[in-house]
Formats: sequence, structure tokens, C-alpha cells
Amino acid sequence: MARQGTGALLGSGTLGFPPQNLARVVVWEWLNEHGRWRPYSAAVCHHIENVLKEDARGSVVLGQVDVQLAPYVIDLQSMHQFRQDTGTMRPVRRNFYDPSSAPGKGIVWEWENDNSSWTPYDMDICITIQNAYEKQHPWLDLSSLGFCYLIYFSSMSQMNRQTQRRRRLRRRMDLAYPLTMGSIPKSQSWPVGSSTGQPCSCHQCLLVNSTRAASNAILASQRRKLYAGAGTGTVPVRQSSTFAGATLWPSAGGTAKGEAPRVPSGAFGCSQSTPGTVQLPGLNNLNRPGTQRGAAGSARTTVPAGVPALPVKNLNGTGPVHPALAGMTGILMCAAGLPVCLTRAPKPILHPPPVSKSDIKPVPGVGGICRKTKKKHLKRSKNPEDVVRRYIQKVKTPPDEDCTICMERLVTSSGYEGVLSHRGIKPELVGKLGKCGHMYHLLCLVAMYNNGNKVGAHAGTGSVGTRYGAECPLGLSLQDGSLQCPTCKAIYGEKTGTQPPGKMEFHLIPHSLPGYTDSKTIRIVYDIPTGIQGPEHPNPGKKFTARGFPRHCYLPDNEKGRKVLKLLIVAWDRRLIFTIGTSNTTGESDTVVWNEIHHKTEFGSNLTGHGYPDPNYLDNVLAELLAQGVSEATLKD
Repeated sequence: MARQGTGALLGSGTLGFPPQNLARVVVWEWLNEHGRWRPYSAAVCHHIENVLKEDARGSVVLGQVDVQLAPYVIDLQSMHQFRQDTGTMRPVRRNFYDPSSAPGKGIVWEWENDNSSWTPYDMDICITIQNAYEKQHPWLDLSSLGFCYLIYFSSMSQMNRQTQRRRRLRRRMDLAYPLTMGSIPKSQSWPVGSSTGQPCSCHQCLLVNSTRAASNAILASQRRKLYAGAGTGTVPVRQSSTFAGATLWPSAGGTAKGEAPRVPSGAFGCSQSTPGTVQLPGLNNLNRPGTQRGAAGSARTTVPAGVPALPVKNLNGTGPVHPALAGMTGILMCAAGLPVCLTRAPKPILHPPPVSKSDIKPVPGVGGICRKTKKKHLKRSKNPEDVVRRYIQKVKTPPDEDCTICMERLVTSSGYEGVLSHRGIKPELVGKLGKCGHMYHLLCLVAMYNNGNKVGAHAGTGSVGTRYGAECPLGLSLQDGSLQCPTCKAIYGEKTGTQPPGKMEFHLIPHSLPGYTDSKTIRIVYDIPTGIQGPEHPNPGKKFTARGFPRHCYLPDNEKGRKVLKLLIVAWDRRLIFTIGTSNTTGESDTVVWNEIHHKTEFGSNLTGHGYPDPNYLDNVLAELLAQGVSEATLKD
């Protein structure tokens, strides 16, 4: 498993760009809250490029290619990503890389996060890791890129130099990023091209275009009125670089004479004083401190007569104006100093009306009304070799491809040779999993099973996890006699999780969910107290928190809803509903979090995305349960 050569220490400025008359790989990226440019997937980038070719000033609905990105829309003209349910705006850019680099080959490097899912590295880091990997460096120091991490290719792990914590990383093949030709800049984070062809007639684009037209018409009216009095001794005031001398939304047919052809790169940035210019009332309101904003608000009573006011209503999503677009309109109109009528954002309806005890009934066809779990000792199989042999078939002539556990070729010995030795299992033996057919070294599967779901924290014990200090591979169960394929996640045996002790209650209440007016509602109540982490958890012996309990969840009382409830009960008994990790919402570590089985916690609305109506929810949660090894066949056993 050892790689030849010396480690790689990066010098600054090692990531350059080839001459600009060559082909480039295009990677679209968005700016996160930490100031890092995060790449979209190759499939999403292909989709954006296709839309860009048709209409360089249009909008891209990301949900058309990736359902997880359904709330997001990219406006190519302003080069921003909008989240439609919250109105959050983030800059995007079109970046270019060498075709021979990782994105041009479809190679993605990822690290395993605390939720046992994989996160891709930033593209410059991905390219750097791939370059070192191709040169067969045994390790790579990322400190010159601003990260205190060491990459070890022999163990496929990442180590934090300060905390010494290690995480697994992996290299996988994906779709290659799109290729483009011609003279292009190193990166592009401003509006692109001019509109060609017929404008899109979809609902989203019509709303965006109508917002642009209304904003430009009102600003033009304001500018004519105020510039007419500029020669009468009007005093120059502060001017915002965001809107100075340009329309907010350039028209599809080009730009007016004397106006900027695109939105300046300093949009929504700092303001500046521009002598000899005239400021629209309240123009720089977005860039002022809170006290100055209040003063500007009181000054709006001096808006010249005849200025049109645009009421922005329907913020509850029931009208034709989408909440995000309504919010954008409000921002634009307020920045122009125009009166805007905004209605209050509605509050989610999290709970049903009060229900008396006499109205609470058992769920038909489901026995009992409560399940409790206590702290259980992990079930250990007789030995790892027996577990592995139970699910694999030996392969006499393995193909010449990588074992995705040790990253060595299947035709050679396992990378764990010399690290792990088991009687009767030679390092060159290869097995094929029975259901999915994926092949691995038998010794690698044994090492994977031995590592369990545990961070290797007990130095010197000699286990695989402690040998490299890596977190458990994704395909591991808790040495409970089950095995999960690290490639396709197929489960062999009965998978159990790390859910802390708690209680699950379920009953029927006489109220209906939106979209299920003919059915009553199944209410599930989960309650998990704080406690001490066990040996299967990330930090044994350390206290864990349990925020937001008891948690109330809702299902329609119909045939499919009752089926989902029965499977959720099985998942609860197997400790799969919750786990201990880091909260995606608050960032708190060592706390109880959901374990990839989504629940509906909003009773009478769907403002947060966790409510009804949602016609696909029941099918989606059945698929998530199946991915955890909980299927309808379980109910028949």
C-alpha cells in the first residue's frame, strides 16, 4: 500500500492557468459564508452551460438537474444564486481549469464529515491532491493553501495538524466537467454575454423579467425628475457604486447610451462619495448603519409626487409572486427610495389545535402506542472472517480494477497486507458481494468490519482504525453481524445504529394535514434525554446534548402513512432514527441529530420545507428507510 516518492510541500502560486487560446474546463462555483468558492457538481455545470448558450441573461433552475438543489435559481445576469424559499443571495462565478486537471478527467476528491457523508474539496484543493496522487507522493501538506491538514495517500486519510484528528478521504470518478474553447478570462464572476434568441416563457423567467422592467422604468422616471433640477444648485450627496449611472437590470436588447453594460463587480458593496453627481433619495440605504437607515426612512415623505409605489404582497406564497422574487423587488425599490408595501412573512404552523386525551386514539393496525429503547450492548459476531465469508463469493480471476477500500488493484495484494493478518485469508484473495456484485479484497472487508463505526482513538491497540486513526468507512455497521457495501450501500444482514436511549410514542389525532383533508393524522413524539456517549459514539464518556425534544412529527392516516409508521417503528428499534454528531443547523457537536430519515415536523404549513402538502414525501421516506435496510419485507418477518 506504500506509495513511492517524497511528500509534496506546495509553494504559493502553484495553481496557474494555461495560455488563453487553449481549451478550458468550466467549473461553476458559489461563495459560501466562510469566503470559500465551492464547486457545483459536473452535472449541474453542464446544465448551467447549456442554459448559458441559449440565453446568457436568463436564469438557471438547478432543481431540474439535481433535486437536492430544488430551491435554488442562478440569475446569469447578476451572477447570483437565489434560494427561493428564504431569498438568500450568494455570488457565483464561472471558473476555468486545465483539461488535464482533476475536473477535466471527472475525478472528485472528498472527505468524510461527522454525519458519515462525503463532502467534496474546493476545486483548487482537489486539483492539488490529484496532482500529488498522480506523482505518487505518499503525503501532501495543504498548509500553503490555507489549511492545516496533511493528506496521507497510503491510508487515504486527512489529518488535522493541530488536533491530530483524522478523517477518511476518497477518490471517485464522476462526469467530466464541460469543456469550452476560445480566449476567456481566468474566472468570470460578472454578467455574461447578450441575450440571443427568444426569451424564455417559463413562470420563473417571466417574474424575473417583469421585476427588471418595473425597476428600470421607475428608476428612469426618478432620474429624469431629479436630473432636471441638477442645474439649480442641488447639493451633491453620497453615491452608491452599486447603482451609480446604470440600470438595476439591463434590458435584454442591450444597454442604453451612457449606461453601464453590466452590473458592476462592486454590487452591494461599499459606497463612495462622487462629487458632481446627484443621489436618488434613500439610494444608499442598504449600506448605512441601522440609525442612518431610520433617518432615511423618515425622509421618504419627501419623495416627489407622482412616484409610483409598488405593493409587494402575497409573501405567504399563495399568490403569483414568489417570496424570493417579492423580497428582491422590495430590496430594489427600497434602495431606489420608493415606498413599498410589504406584508409580514407568515409563521409556520408547527402544531395542531389542542387535542383532549379522549380524542387521542391508537393507530389502526399498529400494536401499542409507545416504544422505548434502552442502552444496549453491541452484538458481536463470532469473528469477522465468518461475517465476511457469509456474504461474499470468492473470485478466482479478479478484474484489473481498484479495490475501493485500499485503492490497490484487485490483481495485487490487499493494501492491508502486513497491517492485518487473519488465518485462512490470504492478502491476494478477492470476493464478490452476493447481492450487488461489487468486488473487494477479503482482507480489506475484514479490516472494514473490524473498524466498526468508531473513530480509532485507542492508540496502540493494533486495529485498522487505530493504525491509521481514520474514521470508519462508510460501509460499516457496528460489528453487529451486518455489512454494508461501501460502493452502493447495499446492506447485508440487519443494520443497527447508534441512537441514544429514548422513547417513541405514536397515536391518532382528529385533525387533517394539508393535502390529506379526508384523513386524520398520525402524530409521532420522539423524546431523548441528554446523557453520556457510549463506546459506539464519537466521543465515549463525554456528555451529549439533546436539543428540541420532545419532537413532534406527522403522517397522514392512510394506508401508506400507516406503512411508513410501521417501518419507522422498526427503524427506531434498530436505533436508526437518530445518532450523535454535529448539527447542520447550529454547528453544535456531540448532540442528537437526525440520521438521514426525514420527518415532517410542521403540521399545518410547509414554509420550512418540513411540512405538508408534499405529495412525494411518503415515497421519499420509504426510499430512505430502504437505504437503511428497513423494507416491507421486514414487516413480514
